Amino acid sequence: MMVLFNGELLPADAVRLPLPNRGLYFNDGFFETLVWEPAGLRYLPYHLARMQRAAAALGLHLPAALATGATLTATVRQLAATAQEPLQRIRLQLWRSGGGLYAPATADAEWLVTSQPFTATETPILRCDFAETVRTHASPVSFCKGPNALTYVLAARERQQRGLEELILLSGDGYVAETVAAAIGWIWQGAVYVPAEAAGGVAGTRLAHLRAVAATLGLPWHEGLYEPAGLLQAEAVFTANIAGIRPVQAVAGHLFNSETHPVLRQLQVAERTSG
Repeated sequence: MMVLFNGELLPADAVRLPLPNRGLYFNDGFFETLVWEPAGLRYLPYHLARMQRAAAALGLHLPAALATGATLTATVRQLAATAQEPLQRIRLQLWRSGGGLYAPATADAEWLVTSQPFTATETPILRCDFAETVRTHASPVSFCKGPNALTYVLAARERQQRGLEELILLSGDGYVAETVAAAIGWIWQGAVYVPAEAAGGVAGTRLAHLRAVAATLGLPWHEGLYEPAGLLQAEAVFTANIAGIRPVQAVAGHLFNSETHPVLRQLQVAERTSG
């Protein structure tokens, strides 16, 4: 297996991360998960926007190889060319260079890109409930992936212990935020409802693309702070991440016809054909 480490294509077992490492010591960085296909990177504008926003929030300079859509695509293409499968799940990890204590000494960054075969997951979710042990917390970096990773580790542990397929996280104030590894939305009276970033969830790239698709269909899109009761009165519920859009058939014992709901099906079909 090959990886890209600071722009150099290397066998994975040849990579040696120098110490001190601020990503290891302080989680001083972020990561991005993308899908490579023969045409390039899916949802590229949304991923790039989130990366640029994350770098700005953390006070990091994006390396030139990652800083634009063209250079990011060219960079990932080098690694994708070493794989046999046409679809690849790409993980880009970026952390601040140098050492020091909490106060950083530089805005420069180091980075690592790895890949594995991509598998879409769009099957309906049959067992879902609200989290009992974990809450999200809005912060200047809660929109990006990485700084709050331990929250999702704990949430995934609860999901596993309760024998659920998915777990819905609430904010500290009790508003619907997201699931363990996906954005969440629901449909009610012909409109789409999604949690606002103020609930502390990650700003989903697939959800951003879905919003653009909904606009082309003329579907109303509402973003706000919603209590669980609002979700439970919905006609259809879904999750969205790079792996797929999944209908949620039951939440906390409340049943939905999400898989066959005409508005959700319309969104799914339009989203697949929009690229």
